[in-house]
Amino acid sequence: MSFFIKEMVKTKLKQLTVKEMLYHADQYGFSLTKDEATEIIHYIQTNDIDIFSKKGIDDAHDKIAAITNPQTAHKARGLFEQLIKAYGLEHLFQ
Repeated sequence: MSFFIKEMVKTKLKQLTVKEMLYHADQYGFSLTKDEATEIIHYIQTNDIDIFSKKGIDDAHDKIAAITNPQTAHKARGLFEQLIKAYGLEHLFQ
């Protein structure tokens, strides 16, 4: 079952649009420009990111910090970790 869930999450990430990224940023109190969202989406879609490993999360955090700023990357990581716990998915991220 966890393989199926992981594949669903990876697929959704690869299909994110700039519009969705900006919507979620606004919904969760992030400040992103359209150019930043475009660059983040490009990074997600063109790189094989293992968001289920600490190294993959660290790499994504560093890239988002380079695209935006360290504060935004830190908020995004905190939100990501909150959502993992809220949905009881901690076991997938080890």
